[in-house]
Amino acid sequence: MENKRILLCLAHMSGNEMKFIEEAFEHNWVVPLGPNVNGFEADLETFVNDVHCQSESSGTDVASGSDAACTKLDKKVVALSAGTAAVHLALIACGVKPGDEVMVQSFTFCASSNPVRYCGAVPVFVDSERESWNMDPALLEDAIKDRIAKTGHKPRAIIPVALYGMPYNIAAIMEVAERYDIPVIEDAAEGFGSRFDGRVLGTFGRYGVLSFNGNKMITTSGGGALICPDDEAKNKIMWYATQARESYPYYQHEEIGYNYRMSNICAGIGRGQMTIVDEHIAHHRHVQDMYRRLLADIDGIRLHEAPSPLYESNYWLCTITLDPGLRIKGQDKAYAEVVTGAVGGAAGVTHTAESAHTALEPNANVEALRVWLNERGIESRPLWKPMHTQPVYKDSPAYVNGVSESLFRVGMCLPAGPWVSDKDLMHIADAIRQAIVR
Repeated sequence: MENKRILLCLAHMSGNEMKFIEEAFEHNWVVPLGPNVNGFEADLETFVNDVHCQSESSGTDVASGSDAACTKLDKKVVALSAGTAAVHLALIACGVKPGDEVMVQSFTFCASSNPVRYCGAVPVFVDSERESWNMDPALLEDAIKDRIAKTGHKPRAIIPVALYGMPYNIAAIMEVAERYDIPVIEDAAEGFGSRFDGRVLGTFGRYGVLSFNGNKMITTSGGGALICPDDEAKNKIMWYATQARESYPYYQHEEIGYNYRMSNICAGIGRGQMTIVDEHIAHHRHVQDMYRRLLADIDGIRLHEAPSPLYESNYWLCTITLDPGLRIKGQDKAYAEVVTGAVGGAAGVTHTAESAHTALEPNANVEALRVWLNERGIESRPLWKPMHTQPVYKDSPAYVNGVSESLFRVGMCLPAGPWVSDKDLMHIADAIRQAIVR
């Protein structure tokens, strides 16, 4: 899925994207800085600072700045090499040191928690609420209280995640964070363009993380960004991202820095992608609408939806859950063979599994449906396996309520990218119907 997205984006690159890339080569700006980086950051700042709000008089949606009740934003953005780099630098900027604890949503990809370990800190995992599938604010507060009681120190940061583009309950999370004076780092890597109560995700907390990996809402082939509160914070992040070089005519380093800046070439792709970002978001929401109609009459299949109008998801990925009693053709052969390579568009080298099973895995009907769809040329994948159940984090504290584990057993992701047509969606829905044992 990811490789196909990159190839299609490059093959159908708009004239604007090619223009920015050609300018970079023409002026020999092919390094991790340059006009495209500056321009991409400016485009992103315009995008994230745009606030929609409800007019108190008419109840209609109005543009930013036209209503006194709208919050005017002036966030700054730094373009980086990856969303993971953005998480890492945000943690450093929040003062996270070895031995500190950071509250992290468990139901997510490892890029949300691995940077905590880069800092020598300890991730403390918090389970999800049933409605949004994201960090449970009540459980978060219980966990903070317990960590203070056990360690004598409050956590250094809180990282909620916009799982599959669905907003987290940021109003409740910020209320908890402010009560204990803990900075929030919003991981909106999957939620670019998603909003909560009219405001772009990543603009509520102290820092906000974006990703432009090949499978995200827009791509720079690889890359990310960090939303910062002000110019001072932006300059500090840029300094860390460019090896923390001091202002001497030679290389002087007084702190450890990182090579995390985005290249001028990648930023050129991003500038072109920003001209069509609204179209991409609209298409993903259209795909969700189509799945809603096409799957409505299939018993045992439920499409995950936004809990309320406050949650404006970009529907980066459309997700379903299968009733445990639903029978799928080939279910008796699920997990019969050990997987020997990457599944679901995963890139890079994988280790061959020693067993077909782990302690926590999707139900047999979920795996059977994944295989059934794959045999018909349709990529799907399980939901993220909760971090608190990952062997690498077996010693990390976790506050769980069973929600993420139960969803992992019954859930899966369906195709939702810009290449997915209405015809494709009808084919996917028909394949799901055909897979069910009547």
